[in-house]
Amino acid sequence: MLLTSGGVTNPSIRSALVGLLGKPISECHALCVPTAQWGHPMCGPASVRGFVAAEPGWRHFSGLGWASLGVLELTALPSSGSARCADWVREADALLVDGGDATYLCHWLRESGLADLLPSLTGTVWVGVSAGSMVLTPRIGTYFVEWPSAPDDRGLGVVDFSIFPHLNAFPTNTPADARRWAATLDGPAYAIDEQTAIKVVGGTVEVVSEGQWTTFGM
Repeated sequence: MLLTSGGVTNPSIRSALVGLLGKPISECHALCVPTAQWGHPMCGPASVRGFVAAEPGWRHFSGLGWASLGVLELTALPSSGSARCADWVREADALLVDGGDATYLCHWLRESGLADLLPSLTGTVWVGVSAGSMVLTPRIGTYFVEWPSAPDDRGLGVVDFSIFPHLNAFPTNTPADARRWAATLDGPAYAIDEQTAIKVVGGTVEVVSEGQWTTFGM
């Protein structure tokens, strides 16, 4: 897993991604997962289009120069069958899981059956941006929940730490905001900026950064 705030924004994060893939990005096939965007009030058709079309605003993510890009929309999978999803995902080198609302994404990861497949995807690299990273954590924190139907702030718990993304990128994402957010959680956490990623391989966690980050409860 490569869990980022803003994507593959610098040479260090890019090197980490290539290492996880085991070959150049230009030889890898990726699936774009835009689902989280539908659950966030700041996202919609135009931002989804930009992501899946690898427009300039997504040059650090879908626009990295992949051999091919496909779209995996999780909300469609319950009606088409999770078996088809399994084949598509296993054939991909990477899942590019975009931001939005992490609780909405978590709901559809479970409903689609993809959450159940994750332990078996040993050959697929999960590359998350914002909510696409946060969804793998035990708790997202109510500070980031925008989906009105969210039952709580729980994520999938694939990793054992929480993530505060976009550190210093917005007026509401200051270090003080991160400290208040962390105080509402019951486990370890990272606050990361747009130049930082967290690489997870097996049980080993490594911060890859050319920017700013901090930890809480560690």
